[in-house]
Amino acid sequence: MDQQIKHHTFVFERQCDADRERVFSAMSDPAQRASWSAPSEDAAFLYDAADFREGGQDAFRCGSKDDPQYTGTATYISIVPNTRIVWVEVVKSGGQTLAALLITTLLEDRDGGTKVQMTVQVTSFCGDAMIRGTETGNNASLDNLIKLVSR
Repeated sequence: MDQQIKHHTFVFERQCDADRERVFSAMSDPAQRASWSAPSEDAAFLYDAADFREGGQDAFRCGSKDDPQYTGTATYISIVPNTRIVWVEVVKSGGQTLAALLITTLLEDRDGGTKVQMTVQVTSFCGDAMIRGTETGNNASLDNLIKLVSR
């Protein structure tokens, strides 16, 4: 495994027709989150624990459906209903820490719907692979979120 530390900041933006309350609900409810978090049909995203509140922690597993080898914890730092969610996330596999992330999601009224802006600051402890995975996974998950709330 590449042991180089890499850093990157991504800013993802999406627009949807749903109101902020609907988007926030889909982001705060663990069952809804699980339904849109897997980035592809071949991927799994499973919650082992979910505690959506400031100071609360989620525990999850993700990866391929056949082998969700990655484990993670998310700790919520700041939650303003229908407006903002900020959390830190640590991703591991095989007992090794692969990445640490600071994620800020902002919801804003825009054009009769909601603008979703997610800023992801990632530190990878295993080189570029986690940086690429963070970009690909978050892009696909946000697309899934927008599809869910736009129904």
